[in-house]
Amino acid sequence: MNRLASKVAVITGGASGIGRAAVEKFVAEGARVAIWDVNEQAGQELEARFPDQTAFFKVDTSRADAVEDATAQTLDKFTTVDILINNAGITRDATIKKMTHEQWDQVISINLTGVFNCVKAISPVMIAAGSGRIINTSSVVGVYGNFGQTNYAATKSGVIGMSKTLAKELGKHGITVNAVAPGFIATDMVRAMPQKVIDMMEGKTPLGRLGEPSDIANAYTFLASEEASFISGSVLSVDGAVTL
Repeated sequence: MNRLASKVAVITGGASGIGRAAVEKFVAEGARVAIWDVNEQAGQELEARFPDQTAFFKVDTSRADAVEDATAQTLDKFTTVDILINNAGITRDATIKKMTHEQWDQVISINLTGVFNCVKAISPVMIAAGSGRIINTSSVVGVYGNFGQTNYAATKSGVIGMSKTLAKELGKHGITVNAVAPGFIATDMVRAMPQKVIDMMEGKTPLGRLGEPSDIANAYTFLASEEASFISGSVLSVDGAVTL
């Protein structure tokens, strides 16, 4: 459909899972994509599949200096950035009794500080252009909580608060900011779980299946397109009605 023709997107965590599906979808829609990830091998393999439309940059988004360097390299390659997908995220699950300070800090640094670092570095480019799309990945866990995920839920709830605040701050510059809240998604990590756990996830979802990474990529694409030009400050749940 070429809904993103002539657009340049940065997709963090773009080398695998939902991020990889987003890269593939954005390329199909005509965008050029900067793939930001710490997984060098997977990132380079994805770049090799789409050499004319992608470039891989090894980036630890928890480090402000690394994000600033990657932003400069991305601008050298593509001149501008129209779309930022803050998709990178990790889990370090444990009950609050067992959770270590290191587990807390690791998740906060990637899932929350990483989003701040990327918006801080890239939003000035969008402000100068007078337009832009920022899409932050939250989770249904950020809305409803989840046993054993205090750190993860805190970050994903924080992403929602950040998205709503940024929508107010950046709207006057023609920039929309939204969050996507996935439910149970069949990434490689989830598929590797015991079958009884997968069955449990499917049983909790009224549609009777796990979501596919492409389901989230489709949501990103819609929010990044001109079709969503008057949608900002929203949280789009893509969860098969699991939260009802």
